[in-house]
Amino acid sequence: MTTAQGFYTRWAWLYDIISAKIPGVGLIRRAAIDHLGVAPGDTVVEMGCGTGANLPYLREQVGTDGTVVGIDFSPGVLALAADRIDRHGWENVHLIRADATQPPLSPVEDGSQVDVIFSSFVSGMVDDPASMVDRWAAIVGEGGTVGLLDLARSSSIGGTFINPLFSAVVRATSPPAAARDSAAIDRLDQRVAAAHARLHTKTQTPRYKTRACGFIRISSVTIEE
Repeated sequence: MTTAQGFYTRWAWLYDIISAKIPGVGLIRRAAIDHLGVAPGDTVVEMGCGTGANLPYLREQVGTDGTVVGIDFSPGVLALAADRIDRHGWENVHLIRADATQPPLSPVEDGSQVDVIFSSFVSGMVDDPASMVDRWAAIVGEGGTVGLLDLARSSSIGGTFINPLFSAVVRATSPPAAARDSAAIDRLDQRVAAAHARLHTKTQTPRYKTRACGFIRISSVTIEE
């Protein structure tokens, strides 16, 4: 188990509280998922599903005829996600332990088995988010959808006053090496910007909006050839 996997496994219970139980977070997740345009019967893959906070919303969108697959590399968070699935008896929700940047899914050729790929708060954690987005776009193929929900520092007038607090929270909830790195918050901003910028190149009509004084970034695109 890597250092990062161990960190998220150890603190999985806390992340579950933050991701699923803090007031307002559920509304943001729902807004991002509504932004995807998921249809009943679709197959949706969530990259970096964590403890499964998004699974209820995704399953609601695909209905009983669709499929939801969650992918994450941390066994601890997947255990909580599996418990959530078992408690609700969701037979069409499945989990895979894998790296979201190298998912065990093949790029589309004659017709994708994946209609939608979604991730929340993942882009800022990976070294090469643009390549990750390229890989996801290749998996869903033309006509498929990729959506991102991310957090980064705000450039709005109101948000700039909250940026120091936001930076402190990011450091407090990051693995030890990242928490000690003074440039970590700069990298977070750069990675989130890179992921959304690359996603927007996949179509002429990207869908983008911000929430929470500009801290929340929501993008989704239907992949064009």
